[in-house]
Amino acid sequence: MTIYTVRHITTYHYKEPVAFGEHRMMLAPREDPDQRLLDLNLEITPQPSDLRWSRDVYGNRMAVAYFSGRAALLRVESVMRVDHSLTDIADANIEDSAKSYPFACAADDLPHLINFIERDSADPDHRVKTWAQSFLRGGASINTRALLIDMTHGIQKGFTYKRRHEKGIQDPLETLNLASGSCRDLAVLMIDAVRSLGLAARFVSGYLHVRHVGDARGGNTHAWVQVYVPGCGWIDFDPSSGVVGNRGLIRAAVARDPRQAIPLQGVWIGGGGDSLGMKVEVRVSSADAGESERLGAQGLDVNEDGRLPLLMPPARRPVPA
Repeated sequence: MTIYTVRHITTYHYKEPVAFGEHRMMLAPREDPDQRLLDLNLEITPQPSDLRWSRDVYGNRMAVAYFSGRAALLRVESVMRVDHSLTDIADANIEDSAKSYPFACAADDLPHLINFIERDSADPDHRVKTWAQSFLRGGASINTRALLIDMTHGIQKGFTYKRRHEKGIQDPLETLNLASGSCRDLAVLMIDAVRSLGLAARFVSGYLHVRHVGDARGGNTHAWVQVYVPGCGWIDFDPSSGVVGNRGLIRAAVARDPRQAIPLQGVWIGGGGDSLGMKVEVRVSSADAGESERLGAQGLDVNEDGRLPLLMPPARRPVPA
């Protein structure tokens, strides 16, 4: 068992004080069997006039902030601790009927999975599907676990990871043609490939813990894939790093479409040249549960209605309007 501490700061700068519309945040980790939120400290500057917590249709925690007044800076800082246990995919846990691909999902499960099986991206020449079928090794059937692991490792080894600061996601065909992309792009390619084989897959956004030599405090925002495997449930596959299972991965949101899992989005009202850019800082550290307790960390319980207890320190001095 590991306790991860995540500090995520997003800062927007403006040339002149601007007004802010509604801002939606998916920063808090999901409550899943293998990860549990211990506490969350959320600080927003300027302080919102109202902040509401809710859950979306996928069960993701979402905060919605409303503002009054104007400011030349918007800063959102979240600090959280997450109790995290390892999960992986093992042949022994897969239902017998699904240990070899192809397999049919149970009739009772299909209505809940069909939206995650249907493809969104155009593939008129079946290039993505043909690429996905290359992992079948030419046989009539293949071990399901081996298929998914091979595809994950195939992307990690055969594609170049490339940071992209532009908004949006590359089309899977473009990623296939370029053989490169961001973590978002590589995840969407794998999702489309898995779906082309008739399996259910969904997009995951969250955080990646990166352990550097001599420093266990690396990390960044990240995106990867979950595939539904009968008997195991939703299993994590990270085509950017080649990781299978949830090692070092902290889920904040899952969705059918990446546009439903954006960490922070909102609107501002001002002049066309007022935006001076955005800066994101992420730091992820880890400790075993015993070490965390010895350090005196104190957890906060989530309320029965699903709302998070919110710690909101006083906002820094606001920029004059």
